[in-house]
Amino acid sequence: MCGIIGYIGKRPVLPILIEGLERLEYRGYDSAGIALMNAKREINVLKVKGKIKDLKVKVENDGYWWSNNHNFHIGLGHTRWATHGRPCEKNAHPHLDCKGKIALVHNGIIENYKKLKEFLISKGHRFNSDTDTEVLAHLIEEFMDGSLEDAVKNALKKVKGSYAIGVISIDDPNKIVAARNESPLIIGIGNNEYFLASDVPAILNYTRGVIYIEDGELVVLDKKGFKICPLRRKREVKKDIVKISWDVASIEKNGYDHFMLKEIYEQPKAIRDTIKAKVCNGKILLDEINLSPKELRKIKKVFIVACGTSYHAALIGKYMLEKLCLVPVEVDIASEFRYRSPLLDKNSLVIAISQSGETADTLGAIAYAKNKESKIISICNVVGSSITRCSQGTIYTHAGPEIGVASTKAFTTQLAALYLFCLYLGSIKGLIDQKTCKRCLKALEKIPEDADTILKRASELDELANLFYKKSNFLYLGRGINYPIALEGALKLKEISYIHAEGYPAGEMKHGPIALIDSSLPVVILIPKNQLYEKIISNMEEVKSRGGIVIAIAIEGDKNIIEKADHVFYVPKVLNELTPILFTIPLQLLAYYIAVKRGCDVDKPRNLAKSVTVE
Repeated sequence: MCGIIGYIGKRPVLPILIEGLERLEYRGYDSAGIALMNAKREINVLKVKGKIKDLKVKVENDGYWWSNNHNFHIGLGHTRWATHGRPCEKNAHPHLDCKGKIALVHNGIIENYKKLKEFLISKGHRFNSDTDTEVLAHLIEEFMDGSLEDAVKNALKKVKGSYAIGVISIDDPNKIVAARNESPLIIGIGNNEYFLASDVPAILNYTRGVIYIEDGELVVLDKKGFKICPLRRKREVKKDIVKISWDVASIEKNGYDHFMLKEIYEQPKAIRDTIKAKVCNGKILLDEINLSPKELRKIKKVFIVACGTSYHAALIGKYMLEKLCLVPVEVDIASEFRYRSPLLDKNSLVIAISQSGETADTLGAIAYAKNKESKIISICNVVGSSITRCSQGTIYTHAGPEIGVASTKAFTTQLAALYLFCLYLGSIKGLIDQKTCKRCLKALEKIPEDADTILKRASELDELANLFYKKSNFLYLGRGINYPIALEGALKLKEISYIHAEGYPAGEMKHGPIALIDSSLPVVILIPKNQLYEKIISNMEEVKSRGGIVIAIAIEGDKNIIEKADHVFYVPKVLNELTPILFTIPLQLLAYYIAVKRGCDVDKPRNLAKSVTVE
């Protein structure tokens, strides 16, 4: 949530900031703004409630900005998602101090801002917004005595909370000072130019060389270079520059109407790339988890923590691990994990799952696990992200950048990664022999082909969406390993179409949800051919006998379903543990087509952010 972009160099800064903010729109926001400093040491600020396109219109309507574009070579931009104060122009970032000498952008939450605000008011400061962020701009002013770097350091010593900030000042011009605590921040290294951003896509058109800033670090950028040092000490920190492997084309729509649709269609490649990175000559190679076979055999219990869609992957991971590896597993929504005081020890393994690698609640869960000396590995899509740096080891997914807010390819690659880990652990524990492992790997390697088969029949789901896009409620039912896919299907529909939808274990339907079923309610039922098949058929009969509309996602060749369901979509036959991947894809497409027909902003659904970086 929220986005930061900053630049210092020889180029005109305005186009860089605008483009960077557009690249960060996927993070979710309700207002935007920019602050530029010219050669006369004047800070110019422009803010809007609304979208980046509204900011561009405002810039274009003010001839001063474009006519003086060549005079601005240092600046900050921001997209805000409201936390303190309603979405409006005065609450948008950047924020200024009393004298208009300091401009600041901020992601995160200043927890003690009320106390700081009272102190500053007593010193004569007057505030223009309702935000916690403006307090920080005034606090820096209070400590300003020639050096912006020292003022920021001294101000942050008084702050409790999370932040990624960028600051400029006319009293110490030609530099950007930035700092981070529990909110992502990177710097981009160009040719005698430097960038500040909350995420890589903002600067990818200008550089692929980035440095990830850690909690408690302060950055100073000027036209000659940069330095990084701990907030509490003066010594400089040397860091390696990370080369980003993907390019601008990866974050373009490439002819698709929406990023989400493009990313749904990229799933066969993403799954294939994830498998190829970890399988060689029929063997699973997971050296990146940094746990020896001896350490893995000592694991007595597994805890999986995640949020949102990743939580649904975690639930599927529980089914896989308990069946294939015979190890007890607990799954927690990350925001609840540390507050229930789970019983961890050095023989516990904590698996943290996150698409972005910056999820604040998941980082909190990892910190708790570290204090208990547990083993920690992460499953993540972003190399160098905070969660991967905090973990003992990582299983990287290879989905490439995911721009649509509703996760698609990141989710299915997480499932592939979890399955590989289960086969790896089961083999180490002697529970899966070599022949069985090869058979399972062969089935997994066929999944991209099966996914392609489903995508070629997307028009069937588009036609199905025509029948149901005006509905107000949906129910999704699944059993066993596919119950979490019922949750995920319902979540996708809620996220992008704003239709109320619930996912339920099919066997639980009689304990409440059955009261909702009538002739107007579409019920999506996941029907694999496994040991629960007859029970799911019974659940479907219960829906039909009460007039419910049944949309069945079934296994190819199951002719029995045609007589019982109102609508059927078939997926290829596959091992039971892999059915969640194939069942997911038609549910993603159904949600997408329904949302489009309802006129919703599929890539940027209201109130949602791609990466939730505050608790």
